[in-house]
Amino acid sequence: MTTSATWKVGRLAEASGPTVRTLHHWDTIGLLSPSQRTTGGHREYTEEDLVRLYQVLALRSLGLALDTVALCLDAGVDPARLVRDHLAGVEASIAALGVLRERLVRLGDELSAGQAPTVSALLDALRAIGGTGPEGEHTLGRHLDADQIQVMRTRAAALGPAMHYLLEVEWPVLYRRAERLRAAGTPPADQKVRRLVARMDELSALFTGGDAGISAGVRAAWHDDPAAMSGDSGAPADDWRKLADYLDRARNNPA
Repeated sequence: MTTSATWKVGRLAEASGPTVRTLHHWDTIGLLSPSQRTTGGHREYTEEDLVRLYQVLALRSLGLALDTVALCLDAGVDPARLVRDHLAGVEASIAALGVLRERLVRLGDELSAGQAPTVSALLDALRAIGGTGPEGEHTLGRHLDADQIQVMRTRAAALGPAMHYLLEVEWPVLYRRAERLRAAGTPPADQKVRRLVARMDELSALFTGGDAGISAGVRAAWHDDPAAMSGDSGAPADDWRKLADYLDRARNNPA
């Protein structure tokens, strides 16, 4: 492979997996656009584009939505961490498939022997099919009980490597975008603000299970001590509270 190598969309689709239609869509939405075009206007992808394609596919394999993938790439991801997380996801899938294989072999053996499958064998197979995929905590502890905090830990753990990209990459980007809109005087009822709030609430539901009590407790913790919750000791409390109030108005006021 030379530094001058390029790929037209059909060749790239054949080599990498996504369909031509998918690559065209990603170009249209700005997620992955070819860096070059021929004089006839045909897309040509460079090696740098292949790096971004890998990043898109790796983040998608972790279960991230396209919007989240775009935010993560815009914010910048650690290439070494992404490869580690991708590898961890692949190894977890291999392990889960190994368990499923063993249980299906057992189930098949029972059926081949003319036996009705045992309840335990069926349940094992079903479980395998449906299987895997200190300051802030102190502040949360003033607003949530131990059971509520455990719910958040359990749900976060279930997200696996995707948790890092959702919580530590996408979440801060959403807040920064919201703060820019607030500082620019954009009304809370504006659709741009409401879309940000809707995505924030989707992320919140991933970690709280949609429990209104936990969500209220987390918001109270952010209002109480934004520096501790954000991990930014220099976070101005007044600015964070103004932003929280701004986002609450966007939630509560119809467009």
